[in-house]
This record gives sequence, structure tokens and C-alpha cells, in this order.
Amino acid sequence: MRLNHRLIKHTLEDVEGPGRSITHQLIYGGVAVAIAVPLFAHAFLGGFASEPQTANATATFVNEPSAAHMALLSAAVNPDTVTARGGANISVQDNALLSTGPIGASEVAPQDSTQIRVYTVREGDSLSQVAEMFGVTTNTILWANDLPRATQIRPGDTLVILPVAGVQHKIAAGETLSSIAKKYDGNTDEILSYNQMDDASELNVGDTLIIPGGTVRSVQARAASAKPVKISGSTAASSAGFVHPVPGGVRTQGIHGNNGVDFAAGHGTTIRAAAAGEVIVSKSSGWNGGYGQYVVIRHNNGSQTLYAHLSQNYVGVGAYVAQGEAVGAMGNTGRSTGTHLHFEVRGARNPF
Repeated sequence: MRLNHRLIKHTLEDVEGPGRSITHQLIYGGVAVAIAVPLFAHAFLGGFASEPQTANATATFVNEPSAAHMALLSAAVNPDTVTARGGANISVQDNALLSTGPIGASEVAPQDSTQIRVYTVREGDSLSQVAEMFGVTTNTILWANDLPRATQIRPGDTLVILPVAGVQHKIAAGETLSSIAKKYDGNTDEILSYNQMDDASELNVGDTLIIPGGTVRSVQARAASAKPVKISGSTAASSAGFVHPVPGGVRTQGIHGNNGVDFAAGHGTTIRAAAAGEVIVSKSSGWNGGYGQYVVIRHNNGSQTLYAHLSQNYVGVGAYVAQGEAVGAMGNTGRSTGTHLHFEVRGARNPF
């Protein structure tokens, strides 16, 4: 409703109480309408009147509180500077790598050396700052995200933070890259990439190398001794609440790496979710720290399951899957010596 400002009459109601207001009598279509306006707002409304205020004013008490005397609310303070950093819907839980959308959405959870986490790069972030935030090295992030240089990260990029398990080795006289890789069951290309080297000529006696995914001989011997085991085709849940990700598959290697086991079957065999949950990582291309194409699901109890070396990914980040639902197809991508599924359980016992 548009009122002609020339039709406004003012009656001032002044008080000695805690607040003041002005009653404006508006004449519209021959009908008088009275409205009370707080005094602090009167200056604004009064600006519409073309005629000065009249002297016939009446005083009356008004019990409305004065805005000038209202207490200001203080902002809440979060003592946890990690979870309060903000960013694109940060949501890692229990240290899980978390992503709530294919572009950007992620979470930063409590620090945990076993969980995979996801972080969305913000304006002003450097790779070293992100690495410090998660307690890993910059090389860990570079290696796991197929990044050749730290300067390649951009705001909005989603980084997977893999807690890389590996071995630190000091190079002795007579050792070569090949002999070191063999000693720890490592991969020469991975060692060069992780340690930011172009070729083996850059190795010097006394230098310290990290062998990502490396193991000492005693651990490797136990893993290598695992015999192929035929797994029942039943999809009944185990005592840990997980169903088999490859019913009818053959276990070719026992516990190794990050609480993982390997299952072999034909190329393209359906891989199923061991438990219901949210897909927080789905990499459909790249080396990805040796996992190749892989999927990670976060479950309600805080644990995560990882399905690596896939030939196809059937689900994307943010999807909710039911127990036993198809999430991908078996393949031979990444650091793999043949078609198989590398299945990890993080934060719980691997029942297989």
C-alpha cells in the first residue's frame, strides 16, 4: 500500500519511562489509522513528512524496552581450532576421510592414524598447511592424489588424506634402489614418486628414504605364507557385522597393509558393500597411492571399508548404499600383480 506522505499527521507521545514511541495517525481513503512507532525509528519515518511537526502533542507512558539498552549477544567460542576451521561443509567423522559431494564437500574429523580423510582446499591454503593439519607429510598427500607438485592444488580441490604405512630406510654403501625396494617389498616407481626424485641417480649414501607400503621381512613372510582359501558363497553377516564383499571368491593373501586382505575372482566380478553406509571416496581413475580405482564407505559405527583395484566404480561420493549392494567390479588397477580385490577394514576387526 503506497501512502501519500502529505496525508500523515503526527501525535507525539513522550514519556519518562525506559522507552519512547510516536503515534502516527495515517489518513487513508478518509479513514484514520493510528500506529505506534518506536522513537528511534521516528527519524526515518519523519523524513517522509513534508510539513513540520505540530505543537499539539500529548504525553503518555510507553512500556516498550529501549533498543539502546538491550544487551548484546556474544559470539560462541569454539576451543577446537581444527573442527572450527570452516571450509566446504567439512565432515570427517572419527577421523574418517569424508566427502559429502563429488566437488568440494568434505569433513575434517578427529585425528586418527588409521582412518582415511578428505579435505577440500580453501582460498589461501598451502599443501604444507594441510599436511600439518592432518599430521602427515606433504609427500603423502602428493603421492596419494597423483599430484606432481605442491603448487598444483587449487581452492575447491578435494584431497584424499591416506595415512600411508611405510618404512624409513637410511641408504648404505652398495645399496641400489632396486635392492632397497626388494628388501621391503616396495615398488621402485612409488619410492621415487613419494620421495620426490626423478630417477635413481639422485640417491646418495646416508640419505633417508620412505618406502610407501613397505614391510619388514618378518611381516612380509607371514603375509606371503597365506594360502588361497575358498570362501563360502553365503552372504550372511559375520560376527563383526560385515558380509563378504566377494561371495565365492578365493582369499589369496591374509592380513597385510592397513588391515587388508586380498580376494581373487574373475575380472569384472561384482564387488559388494560389506555393510551399509555412505560413500566418502570414489576414485575412478589414477594411481591413487597404489589403490588404483577404489571406493571407501563410512559405516554408522565409525568404521570404514575400502575396496581397491577396481575395474569399474558403480557408486559416487555421497551415495548411501545398503549392505550387499554392488559398489564396483573387480579389476587390476593401481599397484596390483593381477586381478583381485584388496579389501580393508579401518577402525574395526577384519573378519575375513
